[in-house]
Amino acid sequence: MLVWEQQQPQIILLKEGTDTSQGKPQLISNINACTLVADAVRTTLGPRGMDKLIHDDKGNTTISNDGATIMKLLDIVHPAAKILVDIAKSQDSEAHEVKVVKEKIDEEANRKMIYYKHKRVVGDGTTTVVLLAGEFLKEAKPFIEDGVHPQSLIRSYRTASNLAINKVKELAVSIEGKSLEEKKSLLAKCAETTLSSKLIGGEKEFFATMVVDAVIAIGVDDRLNLIGIKKVPGGNMRDSFLVNGVAFKKTFSYAGFEQQPKKFLDAKILLLNIELELKSEKENAEIRLSDPLQYQSIVDAEWNIIYDKLDKCVQSGAKIVLSRLAIGDLATQYFADRDIFCAGRVAEEDLQRVAAATGGNVQTSVNNVIDEVLGTCELFEERQVGNERFNIFSGCPSGQTATIVLRGGADQFIEEAERSLHDAIMIVRRALKNSTVVAGGGAIDMEISRYLRQHARTIAGKSQLFINAYAKALEVIPRQLCDNAGFDATDVLNKLRQKHALPSGEGALYGVDVNTGGITDSFANFVWEPAVVKINALNAATEAACLVLGVDETVKNPKSESAQGEAAAGAMGRGRGGGRGRGMRRR
Repeated sequence: MLVWEQQQPQIILLKEGTDTSQGKPQLISNINACTLVADAVRTTLGPRGMDKLIHDDKGNTTISNDGATIMKLLDIVHPAAKILVDIAKSQDSEAHEVKVVKEKIDEEANRKMIYYKHKRVVGDGTTTVVLLAGEFLKEAKPFIEDGVHPQSLIRSYRTASNLAINKVKELAVSIEGKSLEEKKSLLAKCAETTLSSKLIGGEKEFFATMVVDAVIAIGVDDRLNLIGIKKVPGGNMRDSFLVNGVAFKKTFSYAGFEQQPKKFLDAKILLLNIELELKSEKENAEIRLSDPLQYQSIVDAEWNIIYDKLDKCVQSGAKIVLSRLAIGDLATQYFADRDIFCAGRVAEEDLQRVAAATGGNVQTSVNNVIDEVLGTCELFEERQVGNERFNIFSGCPSGQTATIVLRGGADQFIEEAERSLHDAIMIVRRALKNSTVVAGGGAIDMEISRYLRQHARTIAGKSQLFINAYAKALEVIPRQLCDNAGFDATDVLNKLRQKHALPSGEGALYGVDVNTGGITDSFANFVWEPAVVKINALNAATEAACLVLGVDETVKNPKSESAQGEAAAGAMGRGRGGGRGRGMRRR
């Protein structure tokens, strides 16, 4: 009996070569990996944050201090660290679900993990959310090493998160009920706070006003693509301008284009999605003729079709014809002879923005074009911007679109300026929709930290320690702002703690002054951020930290030993020949 028991076969559950790690060591390893990711973006926080230069294998160079951009460009392979990449992307995302918990299969490492996505139109706070998540995990690490069960930490962290979010809502100040001018001024302050940490921070007042005007121009419409950003290298930042309408780069044009008028007042606009050029017959088309004279009638028919389309465009009364598809040399000359402006191969996005602004509809046929489908604008002109020519539509009836034309020196600089403006646009939209703001500069974080420490004293048991750890982690924002500005973080934090601890509550709005290295009333100095950004950052960071703490085993499957794939049998493309010469229309 004893011999039989000793000879029991070994039970094999997983494929040979499978790597498994579990227990406390792998949890500590996951926390360390997430801390390293947070360290990668730590120095980019705030108005004195440094930039990162990222060079990829294709030779592309990106200079940025935007947390989401850096996270996307870093090729992170650690499965736990990827959770922080996901929350940075979701904080920057343009979806509308409040939260989605999904199961994601990591194809590279074949690890199955559940990750949290907090998707809402936020657009900024990406560095903040990664830093907070990393700090929550860093504060949890000593407890895990001492043998505390992760679920105890998770429970306390979620409680602390709910308390913090309720405190943010309580401290938030509404900007509702203000006049348009007052509201624009307040929104510009929010945009300036965002832009102050960007590469274009030196011109934040100039761009903040431009962003606010653009967002107010599109009104309540949610579509971000109604604000176009066009980049033109050359000149300086101050040469950038806002068009209350649509502007796009001059498209490819044929001979005859220069004879067309380049400026119209109160013109009608016809938008098309058809080709206006002579089309060659399909490949291998065959026509059998019994009489050579019949060939001329076929040529005439082709010319008659294109002339019929052009006549109908002219009869519609439109003075500007735009098409998503090509407008050929014949059509270009035809319109030039009749003082009509035309542009073919207009980008889909630009055409849709022209339609939204001018009130026109894109047509797929030129038959029965009525006035209701034509767009109108007060002024159309073609203007030189740097080395490019731009078609500009302004004074549009619906007015629900705007275009920012960005100027600047290097291409990388303009790219980063575009990313910075995207963040500012998103912030202003959130502030306009939710109309509540909180004090920035680490003020709100210090106040929540003070509140949670005070609340922790009323709780018995280990939970008190965990909520205290959460409160301490929140101080990473003001501490990092000081470090990045080159000031003594310990000294500034002590001043902030003293100010926020005043029983009168007058210190609740005090944050870091990155100019002097002291503390200042952030709200009075217009360092604001929308409350929804802070709420989403706290929520997403807490969920990400809890997610990492909740993983107790990591399994890595071995790569399949089967062949990676057969070489595709590439058939050599046959040379395409011929075609016939085109006949001319008989006059």
